[in-house]
Amino acid sequence: MLASPVASVPTDGTMLFEPKWDGFRCLVFRDGQDVTLQSRSGKPLNRYFPEAVESILAGCPDRIVLDGELVVEQDGRLDWDALGARIHPAASRIAELAAATPSRFVAFDLLAHGDQSLLDEPGEARRAALADLPLGPDRLHLTPSTSDAVLAGEWFTLFEGAGLDGVIGKPAAGPYTPGKRSMIKVKHRRTADCVVAGLRWHTGTEPGTAVGSLLLGLIDDNGVTHHAGVVGAFTAARRRELAAELADLIEGGERGHPWLGPEASDGRRLPGVINRWRSSEAEWIPLRRERVVEVSYDHTEGRDPAPRFRHTTQFVRWRPDREPDSCRYDQLDEPVRFDLSSVLAGEVRQRGDR
Repeated sequence: MLASPVASVPTDGTMLFEPKWDGFRCLVFRDGQDVTLQSRSGKPLNRYFPEAVESILAGCPDRIVLDGELVVEQDGRLDWDALGARIHPAASRIAELAAATPSRFVAFDLLAHGDQSLLDEPGEARRAALADLPLGPDRLHLTPSTSDAVLAGEWFTLFEGAGLDGVIGKPAAGPYTPGKRSMIKVKHRRTADCVVAGLRWHTGTEPGTAVGSLLLGLIDDNGVTHHAGVVGAFTAARRRELAAELADLIEGGERGHPWLGPEASDGRRLPGVINRWRSSEAEWIPLRRERVVEVSYDHTEGRDPAPRFRHTTQFVRWRPDREPDSCRYDQLDEPVRFDLSSVLAGEVRQRGDR
């Protein structure tokens, strides 16, 4: 069951609200000693999370189907980088990470128990049956849930400090509808001013005719410009307009560019580098750093060597009133820290308050 975005927490009294966990969506199928962890796309996750399989065997009923999220925490906060690192081709590396940063499974729906399918049961009934399950080890959790829109609004604000993604709403009287966007999600959105430091041509078009994405730069406290992400959701007509609009910035773009030459080897975050997802460098076109764009984003991730935008950002507007050198990291919002343990307990309590 999927979710459609909405601008704010609805107050019509028809929803059950939960925190929106920032992890890997995962269906759990257990039949005796057989356990399958399945991703949203239908792929098995067992080899990447062996410790989660062990937790399910130790702490779940023998025959069950759960919907939930696999998450990884560090320092009391969800860590997307540590979670993503688990998708690794080497079994030895997976075993090492499973011991160093073990995952948690957060259950938020019950689809079957024993011989009974619960897909057609109302959301309230599925939640009550889920809450009655005797989940065992400390790495199996039941997500908090409330019908109180005011409390859900507080969760939306505070739980971000523990690395969560927003709030989910489920129809309290509705069935579980696989593949349909029957839920709603309220996510955090912010804006940032970034220097446009490069571009990639749109796949399948002749180079120079249509822009695929713009490469965004942000400057740290030491004056180093890092690649922070991309903005790329444009119509076909707008891609062609951008190709013509930015053509003049290509000439001389390589001269003194912070992502090219000797300076680029000092550990700064660069575009298109080889990593575990990419075996060759992705081509890009350097631009003279004269344009500033305002983009909207939901989350940042990573701290080494600098944060980056989690997802592709959205174009808001050009900022001719801003200088490229003013596009610094200190403009990004940093949510107040919040205890992950408090989220798992459904408590609204900031770190330090007791």
